[in-house]
Amino acid sequence: MRKNRAIIGIAVIIVVIAGLVITKPWLYFVTNEVDEAFPGLTTEQRDAVRNMPEEEKDALVAMAKENEDMAKEVAIAQTGADVVVPQEQQAMPTDMPAEPLVHSSGSFIDIDPIHGAVGTATIYELPDGDRVLRFEDFRSKNGPDLHVYLSTEIPTSTFAGLGANEIHLGALKGNVGNQNYEIPTEVDLSQYRSVVIYCRPFHVIFSSAALS
Repeated sequence: MRKNRAIIGIAVIIVVIAGLVITKPWLYFVTNEVDEAFPGLTTEQRDAVRNMPEEEKDALVAMAKENEDMAKEVAIAQTGADVVVPQEQQAMPTDMPAEPLVHSSGSFIDIDPIHGAVGTATIYELPDGDRVLRFEDFRSKNGPDLHVYLSTEIPTSTFAGLGANEIHLGALKGNVGNQNYEIPTEVDLSQYRSVVIYCRPFHVIFSSAALS
């Protein structure tokens, strides 16, 4: 008897569910889409993040799961205006020879959708023995507190690090435009394999250029 009642009860439930699916299918086939903004951003910054390419937004969301502060700061930087190096600072040094001697050169790469740069990094040797690192046709993703380093490694991933005995050449002058960085005379360039754009607060590689 109990078994028959249980069977009848199950049958009634199935009939009710089937009827609801037929008459009100939205109760069972619902997509809940969430579009939460990064905390701490202004309305304009949130709108700018929403207008980013999907792969960049996905990368920021993935970053936020690991480090919310880093994701917030990167989002703020990348939704801000480009910092363009002033035209008067883009020219070659005045003491360059007519045909500068190229020591080594390389092209910047994209690390991932939100870390990357384009352009070339070239080390020139001057007649007096000084060396200068020059970026040409340069554009980098914006980031918090970016700096320029010479590295003994060729980092190609976000958290690869700078390697040992890195050489700090200064803060990135702008994320857009040709620019020059003096290299200390005591640096043995034969030991250094790449130029790196590095985010100091979060120890993140934004781009690198292998030198050859």
